[in-house]
Amino acid sequence: MRDFANTKNSKIKNRKKKKAIFTKKRGSANSLSRNIISFILFLSFSLMLISVFYFETEISSFKPKETMNSITIDFPTSLLKDSILIESDLSINNLQCEYFIQIGAYGNKKYALEAKTMLEGIVENISINDVYSSQNPRKLLNSVISGPFENRSAANNAKEKITIEGFEPRLRTICKQ
Repeated sequence: MRDFANTKNSKIKNRKKKKAIFTKKRGSANSLSRNIISFILFLSFSLMLISVFYFETEISSFKPKETMNSITIDFPTSLLKDSILIESDLSINNLQCEYFIQIGAYGNKKYALEAKTMLEGIVENISINDVYSSQNPRKLLNSVISGPFENRSAANNAKEKITIEGFEPRLRTICKQ
């Protein structure tokens, strides 16, 4: 029978595995010597002592003063004792308010017409008004407005429908006496 375990070849293979690339070239020297570490510790300790004596710091615990206030919050009963009446002005109730929704203000009339046609089936009473820009008074804008609405609730419902379509409308209120 033949012996397949060649001892000579296995020794050669072990030598090839131990290349100089994988070995450590320098010894086990520390990157920081003991002298440097001791100098850093001495420096930090001396700076701490200098700061304590130079700034005259006193290390003591902070104790707050005792308060002598006794506050009781008795909100509902205090309102019953001191009732306050506020007189309402009747002129506020006589105001007639109309609510409008400004859908957008466009510099080009074709974009205003496009917005109007997109929302005609969704919101009623859409009109295009010519207004001048507040930032640039010479610039004419085409404002797309829906309304008037009877109350704020109806205007908010229409505003929500317009928002779903992708616009950013604003609620406008005009009150007259």
